[in-house]
Amino acid sequence: MAKQPRVVKVLAALLVSMTMGAFVLMALGSNPPSAGPFCLSAYYQLDSVDHAIRSKACQAPHRWNSVEIYFSGTKRGSLQQPAGAVDLNCHFVICNGAGANDGEIQPSEWWQKQWSIQPSRTWQGSDKTIRICLIGDGVTTVPTNYQLKRLETLLEALCRKFGISPDAVYLPSDCQ
Repeated sequence: MAKQPRVVKVLAALLVSMTMGAFVLMALGSNPPSAGPFCLSAYYQLDSVDHAIRSKACQAPHRWNSVEIYFSGTKRGSLQQPAGAVDLNCHFVICNGAGANDGEIQPSEWWQKQWSIQPSRTWQGSDKTIRICLIGDGVTTVPTNYQLKRLETLLEALCRKFGISPDAVYLPSDCQ
């Protein structure tokens, strides 16, 4: 019984301090803190890379032997809202937050059907090359941290799944 007044005092102090903390937080406003350049919680809300590389068609182990990454040459875009016809000439689009979620990997119909990209005036690659489009131009619109992290994860998954050598991954000259 002698400890009961102490317990009451501790609980009262806890109640007062939590109430004061709540008032301080409400006074500061409802603006969340800045996420900064890279927010792990937003990153984990994106679909998994394994989900992105699944396709409707059968994926033969040696179907692909190289990967080419290129910039869209636009500041914004996605597969649903292309900013130019070049956006659609690829297997994957990695968005930059302007047009779709930052770091979102969008598999194209070419990938879903496991079709090769058709050569065009801007690309004369092999029929065994996976093309990945990074939204941006690499100069004024550089890749975001999300885009680079998701690109790295996508490349690891594709190389592992199809036995593609890291030497057969071709980056744009202005991308590291």
